[in-house]
Amino acid sequence: MGNNIEGKVVVITGASSGLGEATARHLAAEGAKVVLGARRLDRLQSLAQELGLDEAAAVQTDVTDSEAVKRLVDKAVEVHGRIDVILNNAGLMPHSPLERGKIADWDRMIDVNLKGVLYGIAAALPHMQRQKSGHIINVSSVAGHKVRPGSAVYAATKAAVRMLSEGLRQEVKPYNIRTTIISPGAVRSELPQSITEADVAKGIHDFYEAYAIPAESFARMVAFAIGQPDEVDVNEILFRPTAQEL
Repeated sequence: MGNNIEGKVVVITGASSGLGEATARHLAAEGAKVVLGARRLDRLQSLAQELGLDEAAAVQTDVTDSEAVKRLVDKAVEVHGRIDVILNNAGLMPHSPLERGKIADWDRMIDVNLKGVLYGIAAALPHMQRQKSGHIINVSSVAGHKVRPGSAVYAATKAAVRMLSEGLRQEVKPYNIRTTIISPGAVRSELPQSITEADVAKGIHDFYEAYAIPAESFARMVAFAIGQPDEVDVNEILFRPTAQEL
């Protein structure tokens, strides 16, 4: 019995580190044809080389630029003839209390966490509609289910990802396209490094040190969703470290 992953063309944003990198490694080991997108081209190229991929598998991509995301997806289709999965993974988490007015951080979160997902959908959907198949995986967060002080804007972007994903799920039924929302809790990545407020950063760092689980845990969730038989549509996965209360 196959794993329903081998041979699939999988585009991953935010693939240069953390959850995206771990997922690229895991899916490549399962036989997927991964195409990697992120801003740090040197990191992408190093990962692609390590995984034995050709140069076309690493595409410099800023998800706040819709044309850049389109180039990433189109490159995958140009090289492999199709796109089976897009993992809209790129994200930022610069927590801060609203009273501090960190407008630049708010804008970045909206641009990356929400618009970046929309741009990924916009780039992949026409190809998947034409194929009459595909799988769009969007990354939300535990914060998309439960807001805490200091995380209001981040939580708002992640809740929005869940809503747009559910709307997408309903719209793509005629095209045989699957959709999945993955909402991780504390998983080791560079996400806490995007926090610009020193006191908030220390609190999150300490929390992650105490509770965070390896990025491979996220990769396994992605593989689980992709690996289901084609008639099974896993629409949402919410997971946390066992010890994480919130």
